[in-house]
Amino acid sequence: MPRALRTLAATTVVGLTLTVLPATAASAHVRVIPESTAAGGWTVLTFRVPNEKDAATTTKVVLDLPTATPLTHVAVRPLPGWTAEVQTATLPAPVDVEGATITEAPSRVVFTATPDAAIGAGQFQELELQVGPLPAQGTDLVIPAHQTYSDGTVVDWDQPTTGDDEPENPAPELTVTAADPAAASDTDSDLGLWFGIGGLLLGATALVVAIVTGRRRQERS
Repeated sequence: MPRALRTLAATTVVGLTLTVLPATAASAHVRVIPESTAAGGWTVLTFRVPNEKDAATTTKVVLDLPTATPLTHVAVRPLPGWTAEVQTATLPAPVDVEGATITEAPSRVVFTATPDAAIGAGQFQELELQVGPLPAQGTDLVIPAHQTYSDGTVVDWDQPTTGDDEPENPAPELTVTAADPAAASDTDSDLGLWFGIGGLLLGATALVVAIVTGRRRQERS
């Protein structure tokens, strides 16, 4: 290959590399990966947090939980080197959840890393919550995340996605799907089983009482 062509090819490759790499870095952001999304169900939400700085580590992640459709139960999976605090707050307005009126609910989860456990350059971490029950089908759950770096900067992943265009700092979000009929069927089956067991126990108790009463009558006779 002539030297001029080799130079042109090398320049083109470098140009493509410089074009692609920033786009790849910009596409990395905090995501939520739900175990399931069935309305009324319980699920584990996994927040995948990449570190986007070469000269700083991620030391804290704060998640803002929804208040219009609150999650009444929030539990944290322990992670070595990290502490997690679930904070509650009064809701802007009372909300009905499964027939109960809720005025207070978990509103924020604060994950804090020790220096040894902070997320370094080229690394990511997964933070997990068990939540439930999920709201009605079609509800968009937007859970803004705030990522704090060791250099003091904070990146707010809090922009909802509308349409096909993803914003610069998209918030983690998921859409609730239809309720799982299999889960409802399992619940009905379990109730039927317990009622059946209860009936057998009552019948057995009545039989024992009848036998004892009969024997006492015979002894008196």
